[in-house]
Amino acid sequence: MRVHVADHPLITHKLTVLRDKNTASPTFRALTEELVTLLAYEATRNVRTEPVKIQTPVIETMGVAISHPLPLVVPILRAGLGMLDGMVKLVPTAEVGFLGLVRDEETLMPTTYAERLPDDLSNRQCFVLDPMLATGGSLVAAINYLFDRGAQDVTAICLLGTPEGLKAVDEATQGREVTIVLGALDEGLNERGYIVPGLGDAGDRLYGTV
Repeated sequence: MRVHVADHPLITHKLTVLRDKNTASPTFRALTEELVTLLAYEATRNVRTEPVKIQTPVIETMGVAISHPLPLVVPILRAGLGMLDGMVKLVPTAEVGFLGLVRDEETLMPTTYAERLPDDLSNRQCFVLDPMLATGGSLVAAINYLFDRGAQDVTAICLLGTPEGLKAVDEATQGREVTIVLGALDEGLNERGYIVPGLGDAGDRLYGTV
């Protein structure tokens, strides 16, 4: 498993505003979109391309285009939806699937309640969107679900992560092509399974249901 923590000043600045409990939902949503676009730039560094011949106003030349099958972007419902616009803004040709996971607040274990994905993901590069890598349970479930459908490699984009979450994903995905891109690696989890210092419940703050 590869891990990339993006420590660009713009990312850390925007994360600081997201962490502030006084940041309103509209601002939170806008900053999340901006952050994901910045993180997606790092996450797509190894996206597959193929050579193409084009005609410029001056001369015929060779360039590159994103290869088929196109990348598949998979936000984890519901909070991952708040990251989708930022991702497709950078990769507008990507296809989009959806995966619904809910975490039991006592056991912290995820359950799949909805999915909308191609039946066959053979040779696909998949990008999972999930704001918070806390215990790692939901992300592990999503990543393995995609590999079981035939995905070639999976990259997860998260605003925040924890050492516990990274360890859980690493242990559960041994031998598979997995990359985690984080805006920041936080201290860890509290007794309720929330990231510390974190930013609270990303879904609630995105959609104003605190």
